[in-house]
Amino acid sequence: MKNLLGTPPSSILLHGPKKTLCDKYLWHVPDTGIVASYTPTARDVEDHFGVFRGVDQIEAFAQATIVSCSGYSETIKQKCTFDYLKATFVPLFVSIGQVNFKGYLEEGDTFISMGQITFYKFRQMTCDGRIYKVPKGLDIDAYFSTYTKEQFLNYELSEDFTLITELFEMTGKGIKREKIVK
Repeated sequence: MKNLLGTPPSSILLHGPKKTLCDKYLWHVPDTGIVASYTPTARDVEDHFGVFRGVDQIEAFAQATIVSCSGYSETIKQKCTFDYLKATFVPLFVSIGQVNFKGYLEEGDTFISMGQITFYKFRQMTCDGRIYKVPKGLDIDAYFSTYTKEQFLNYELSEDFTLITELFEMTGKGIKREKIVK
C-alpha cells in the first residue's frame, strides 16, 4: 500500500464508532501529509446548539492527521498490519499548540482536515494544518483526485472552501499498551 487512499479510517483508528471523526482519506503523501473528510452527525452536535464543538474539531483533525499518518508510517516501518498496531499501541495527545477558530461547523457540514507533517520520529508525529468547510454539492473525491503536493503545501483550494480553523503543533505519540498504568 503506497498511501491511505481507499483505506477505511475504521481500519486504522482505535476510536469506537461513536468517537470516530473521520469519514474518508482524500489525498495522502506519506512523508508530507493528508487530507481527510468528516461530516458531523446529529449525535456530534447534540446538546451543543447544533454546532460541532471546537474540541471535536481538534479531535477530528488529530484522528485524520497525526493518528492516521503515524499509524500508516508505523505499519511500513514495522512491516506489520493495522490490527497489530491497534493491539500493541494506543495513540495519545502529547501537546496542542496554537488553535485559531475562524468560523464554525454545523450538523451536515462536510469539512476537510489538511495536516502537514512537520516532525516524525519514534512513533511521535507533529502536524500543522487547517480545517475547511467544503462547498455544498462539491464532489470532493474528484476535486482531490488531481491535487498536487505543491497545492497541498500552499493550502491552495477553490475560493468556495471556507477556512474554519488553523492548528499548529498538534503532537501525538503511539504508546505501548503495556506502558500504560491502569
